[in-house]
Amino acid sequence: MNKAYAYSSMVADDTETIVAKHSSLVKRIAHHLMARLPASVIVEDLIQAGMIGLIEAARNFDGSKGASFETYAGIRIRGAMLDEIRRGDWVPRSVHKNSRMINEAIAAVEREKGRDAKDTEVAAYLEVSIGEYHAMLSDVSSGKILGIDDLGVSEDVLSNEASRAHNRPFEGFANERFQQALSDCIHHLPEREALVLSLYYDEELNLKEIGEVLSVSESRVSQIHSQALARLKVRMQDWTQ
Repeated sequence: MNKAYAYSSMVADDTETIVAKHSSLVKRIAHHLMARLPASVIVEDLIQAGMIGLIEAARNFDGSKGASFETYAGIRIRGAMLDEIRRGDWVPRSVHKNSRMINEAIAAVEREKGRDAKDTEVAAYLEVSIGEYHAMLSDVSSGKILGIDDLGVSEDVLSNEASRAHNRPFEGFANERFQQALSDCIHHLPEREALVLSLYYDEELNLKEIGEVLSVSESRVSQIHSQALARLKVRMQDWTQ
């Protein structure tokens, strides 16, 4: 048997074994993302894209770098899914407009008050009812694909060091000073907002599970999550401009 053929066959077998072993990781990440996406996004499409990311991870993983395969594969899988979502332009212009308006309102209120802006104060600044403001937050949440990526880093910046070290597309942003600044901003968020981010990004709970922890509805968790990201974006402007 040709040695080159034998080697390629062995690599293919190893890749197939790894993919079969970690296929559940693809499904878990897909359903985690789906919690914040509209019904027009089909979970099977995310899983299919994620499987391609998993195959690439299996072929390119270098265990000598220190990270576990699951950590490395999780980044590649999530990236492949986000690339798939980006190819579909389903976010209405109104969502982008509402996002900008909310960011500007939070910034203005916090400059004036010198403290965290309350929901009611942001709503008053926007000249809408609190119910309308919460609806705007829900729309923005549905339109958010990357979440923390809006700040210039991946979601994995809230995860462990090995994860950050292998997050190559964002390593220019995820430097030590930026991470410290982001960590400080998260630490100074209102307690409930910081907790939602921690449960979502660190513990990988979905919105329904977080709602059960906080004894609030899934839609309310979505609103808190959106407001937390908007507040972070305002406070990290010096880093992201």
